[in-house]
Amino acid sequence: MNRNAFLPGVTGIALLLLVAVPVSFVILQAVFPHLDTGAYSAPFSAFTRIFAEPQLRELFSTTIKVGLGVALCSGLIGIPLGALRGLFALPGAALWDVLFLVPFLLPPYIAALSWMLALQTNGYVQQLVPWLRLNDFLFSIPGMVVVMTLNVFPVVYFAVSRSMAASGSRLADVARIHGAGPWRAFSRVTLPMALPAMASSLLLAFTLSIEEYGVPGALGSRSGVMLLTTGIEARLADWPIDLPGAAVLSLMLVAIALCAYSVQRAVVAGKNVESMTGKPADITQKRLKGWAIPVLALFTLVTVIAVALPILSTLATAFSGTLSGGLSLSNLTLRHFGALFAAHGDAISALSTSLSLALGTALIAGATGFLASWLVVVRKIRGSALIDGLSLLPAALPGIVVGVGLILAWNRSFWPVTPYNTWAILLLAYCCLLLPYPVRYVSAVLKQIGGNLDAAARVHGATAAQTLRLILLPLVFPSLLASMMMVFAVASRELVTSLLLSPAGVQTVSVYVWRQFEQGSVGDGMAMASVAVLLSLTLMLAAVRLQRKPLA
Repeated sequence: MNRNAFLPGVTGIALLLLVAVPVSFVILQAVFPHLDTGAYSAPFSAFTRIFAEPQLRELFSTTIKVGLGVALCSGLIGIPLGALRGLFALPGAALWDVLFLVPFLLPPYIAALSWMLALQTNGYVQQLVPWLRLNDFLFSIPGMVVVMTLNVFPVVYFAVSRSMAASGSRLADVARIHGAGPWRAFSRVTLPMALPAMASSLLLAFTLSIEEYGVPGALGSRSGVMLLTTGIEARLADWPIDLPGAAVLSLMLVAIALCAYSVQRAVVAGKNVESMTGKPADITQKRLKGWAIPVLALFTLVTVIAVALPILSTLATAFSGTLSGGLSLSNLTLRHFGALFAAHGDAISALSTSLSLALGTALIAGATGFLASWLVVVRKIRGSALIDGLSLLPAALPGIVVGVGLILAWNRSFWPVTPYNTWAILLLAYCCLLLPYPVRYVSAVLKQIGGNLDAAARVHGATAAQTLRLILLPLVFPSLLASMMMVFAVASRELVTSLLLSPAGVQTVSVYVWRQFEQGSVGDGMAMASVAVLLSLTLMLAAVRLQRKPLA
């Protein structure tokens, strides 16, 4: 009995430390506005004050519009590309996967600044194409949605591609043998198999967009567009600091995310499809034949817009002596890169710290997400709804609020040991924020596998650990690895909690870049961002080569 309870117990403790503790203190702060002083007076008074503010309705409606817009646009881009990647033998498939990871390597605020430098009046695009004026579009709600979508759509792409690759096209071929046409076989067989992954990834795209601060902070400040996240940041940055107000707005984000989660559950209810064998079908990708050139053209177009343009804008700034000098050979310089390694080792230290934290986050979040998904989808233990809900909550919480929750939770005298004011607090923050990635990806695959293999293993005397390690892990490993790569990419550039929680002497890449921007050294910041992206890409390429079963 104790042995059977070990893995659920470990998972429960991990979710308690990573999610429940900081979220609980955010809730307590919202309910008891004087919690930071140790008083529990005037409960719920912060709710009354915030709900009476006239700008709340606009913050709420704009956040919903942006979230729905990003989810829709991410689906329009990610679902077709993911289906083509998963069902067909796409030339250079592994290369496209790596290229579509690049948006995750660029911090959102860096991506927003890159698009500003490229599309604003007299920006890089207008210098090259004088008649093309996109300044007004960029600094608007549609422009914000487009910029966010170009950062978020890989979530949908990887989920759909891995799901369709796992289910394969063999069942659709059987349907065609029995008289179904290609579109009927796709809509009745292939698409239902991928529906859980599609719904989960669209939900994740929605929650990622409503909790994002970097893009709204960069573009919204010039367009007057305010979201709940920027409203929260203003309450924490402007004096007097309004912790209760920020906590109340954060709970509104949680409510929006839970409503989206309920809709997603309703959409896929009764529509989960399992393969008859209890495991995904063999991957039998078809040849594109005459469609190869149009499909490659489509992938190239998306890559140019989502990857090449912001990267080129970043590099152009990193190699430019001054922004006013524009795109000219006389303005080229390497001094920004030279400054990275002349700042008393700060740049190298920041790189190593970020990469170490990102690796630790990927391992911890991946293991916790795998176990949580197994308990919810396969074992269906008592309290599985609570486990599933806890895994979703971090996606709805802005990083700055998670940071505040961790400070409120761990900066207490009654803890015998605390991670506060150490690098471990950053690791807790990253794991909390990024846990939804492996949970959603692995859950989608486990729903296809079903519970037959787990039940058969138990009948034949296998322990839970043996079943996980020898049967389920090999089957879900491609999706798990893809999610861990995304966790690594996002953790290596996380900004808000890094700024809030970094102890003295600990500096990450994002903190280094942010400080360069504050000092007006945009070129130095872009140089650091370029080096970090290149290094992260190199490490992930090495990981793909070292794994026994490549993603392609």
